[in-house]
Amino acid sequence: MIGGKVGARVVGALLLTAFLASCGIGGRGAADRSQDLDGFGPEQIFERGEFELAQSRTEDAAWYFSEIERLYPYSNWAKRALIMQAFAYHSGKDYPESRAAAQRYIDFYPADEDAAYAQYLLALSYYDQIDEVGRDQGLTFQALQALRTVIEVYPDSEYATSAILKFDLAFDHLAAKEMEIGRYYLRRDHYTAAINRFRVVVEDFQTTTHTAEALHRLVEAYLSLGLINEAQTAGAILGYNYRSSEWYESSYTLLTAAGLKLKDRGNNWLSQIYRQSIKGEWL
Repeated sequence: MIGGKVGARVVGALLLTAFLASCGIGGRGAADRSQDLDGFGPEQIFERGEFELAQSRTEDAAWYFSEIERLYPYSNWAKRALIMQAFAYHSGKDYPESRAAAQRYIDFYPADEDAAYAQYLLALSYYDQIDEVGRDQGLTFQALQALRTVIEVYPDSEYATSAILKFDLAFDHLAAKEMEIGRYYLRRDHYTAAINRFRVVVEDFQTTTHTAEALHRLVEAYLSLGLINEAQTAGAILGYNYRSSEWYESSYTLLTAAGLKLKDRGNNWLSQIYRQSIKGEWL
């Protein structure tokens, strides 16, 4: 015996399939793009789209939802179908189509309660493609912009918290890319190029998880160039902000082995950051 809610869902799906088959809509379980849906109401077509979505036939589901938009453009069903179309495309990882549908929803129904979800789906269409550090970071920038819109335009929505988390992760992703390039230059003794990358992390991505390592790599690079003041100051910032980190320990070992102290020296860009740290303006 099939028990409880599972049984109810199975029976419901069977009844829906039989109903839709009796209506002549896609009785074979897949969308027939040549069929004429003019004789069917928007609710019937919507239910078929939901059924296809439940069967993970996302492209077919999106097609049914798009037909409602085409056949009944001014109905409330068209509005519901449009957001479902964006969701179906996203579930099928057709991100450009999902983004296009979500953007149409935002353009047509900016004050609707589902506009926040449409914007969130639009952001996800970029964010879900950020899968490795080595890829082009254009998608990451676009994800950040779209997530920021969710956070700023819909701060009280149920998607704001998730958008903030994903924004932080995407921001961290950009810092990771800078670190990867900086390490590449450092391994090849291109110290100036490496310093430029680590400086970007320290100045522009200081709230990410990569700042401590960036400071340590600056100690390494500056010591290699014989720029003692900068190396000591980078170590001092590490000591002030990240004393419990492994990167502080590594920098401490490097500097003390060279007879140097971790202290602010000179008047350079790191000295400015150090003084801001002491005042509590940069952490």
